[in-house]
Amino acid sequence: MLTVIFVLAAYLLGSISFAVVSSKLFGLADPRSYGSGNPGATNVLRSGKKAAAALTLFGDAAKGWLAVFLAIQFGLSDVQIALVALAVFVGHLFPVFLRFKGGKGVATALGVLLAFDIWLGFGALATWLLIALVFRLSSLAALAAAAAAPVYAFLLCLPQAWVWASGVMSLLLIWRHKSNIQNLLAGKEGKIGSKKNTE
Repeated sequence: MLTVIFVLAAYLLGSISFAVVSSKLFGLADPRSYGSGNPGATNVLRSGKKAAAALTLFGDAAKGWLAVFLAIQFGLSDVQIALVALAVFVGHLFPVFLRFKGGKGVATALGVLLAFDIWLGFGALATWLLIALVFRLSSLAALAAAAAAPVYAFLLCLPQAWVWASGVMSLLLIWRHKSNIQNLLAGKEGKIGSKKNTE
């Protein structure tokens, strides 16, 4: 019963879209109505309000971290913690409050990874930053970080359930970037700072 409660609570927490919340707080248009239509920090940045984008990034990462942190603090098993991690991530991708049309999960995944292990989170973040700085492609950086995360989790000897959870999140994140992958292959993906960016 405890597992069900935590998983459900994590899903509902994940369903809170900070892109929508921050946009309302700053008096901006709904992020689903412009740009890529994706309720995420990158799209909110297109509004020109960096503070709103920063709040979106922080909020989406914080909810991932908080769900897993609380599960750990309450002494849940490794498998239960993994289920909570997946629940908050899936909540972001398919939020009940937005008719199951959510973001791509990069920030929320980072929050989950940081809660699993600080070095795992830093490793994924460092991978994102490296690829982003070299290629200036946010989506490529996200894909690289997603692919690397379960490998880092394995090398850090984290619980097997957490490694599997990291892998499932990575696969879902990559799937959510399918349109970006098509653009990358076609050489049409916009670079960081460009209005064409579809991340």
